Amino acid sequence: MIGSAETTTRIGFYLVPNFSMLAFSSALEALRMANHNSGHVLYRWSLISSDGANVVSSSGIEFPVTQSAGSRDTYDAVFVCGGINVHLVHDELGMQWFKQLDKQGCVLGAICTGTYLLARAELLNDYRCTIHWENLAAAREEFPQLVISSELFEIDRNRYTCAGGTAPLDMMLSEIRARHSSALATRISEQFMCERIRDQNDRQRVPLTQRIGANQPKLAEAVSLMEANIEEPMTLDELSHHVGLSRRQLERLFQRYLHCVPTRYYLELRLERARQLLLQSSMPIVDIALACGFISAPHFSKCYRDTFSLPPRDERRRAAGLLSDNRTNTKLGKRGFI
Repeated sequence: MIGSAETTTRIGFYLVPNFSMLAFSSALEALRMANHNSGHVLYRWSLISSDGANVVSSSGIEFPVTQSAGSRDTYDAVFVCGGINVHLVHDELGMQWFKQLDKQGCVLGAICTGTYLLARAELLNDYRCTIHWENLAAAREEFPQLVISSELFEIDRNRYTCAGGTAPLDMMLSEIRARHSSALATRISEQFMCERIRDQNDRQRVPLTQRIGANQPKLAEAVSLMEANIEEPMTLDELSHHVGLSRRQLERLFQRYLHCVPTRYYLELRLERARQLLLQSSMPIVDIALACGFISAPHFSKCYRDTFSLPPRDERRRAAGLLSDNRTNTKLGKRGFI
């Protein structure tokens, strides 16, 4: 729990370039509504950046900040707000400040991909943490020493981490419920028209059983085995043996409910994992190929091109080009272009 129920809690939001505005506002709005509904200033907050300059979100909207890394203001908690291409962010000032905050007993948290910076600062060692599902594979590759779960959010002692989207809302509502009352958290949830406050053990992604129906456990088991064996893919015979079906029966299930043969579905799973690593990490392409079960880089490149219409190297270059375009558009906007 952050702070005590008798005092105003001071929160710092550390904005990383290209941070997710939805994830950030989901956290902030929960605190604002807690103040509004309680009639008391339960929370105060500040926006912080590495150098004190304004920060542009992934949607191109610029946010003014009031503090820089190294601020001597006192905080009960500081949340690092990340977004796209966080693996390209090198922020030594921020990471040194996070270490100072940790020594002072400040709670440290991460929203969306902010987990990356806390991990690089070695502030998540011996803690459970989580990150947006799209960055999960890349984070596990880069930080193999960490326990990175696929949960909606993780609260482990004085570390708070959560996935992106609206997951920060659930994490903050959970904190408000623990620190103040269930009634207050429920009122906030109702005002935001949330069906319920999700628990930290809720899944980030919609389970396959919800898409195909709970009456196909064998199919769900086969897909789970595929997802758990990306680096060393199982053969169709091995899959069939483990789920207790014949090859023919398994193929029929995939055709009926997923509209493709098992081998194609498995290949697309591996290629999607490869794409996440390609765009969310700096891993060499040959290492990505091996991590996703391809026997060689040329074989991986051919399969990738056949599926995504361009080779992996060009995909990575195109992503870098889009970053340059976004920076150019932001500068044009400052000069008055619409």
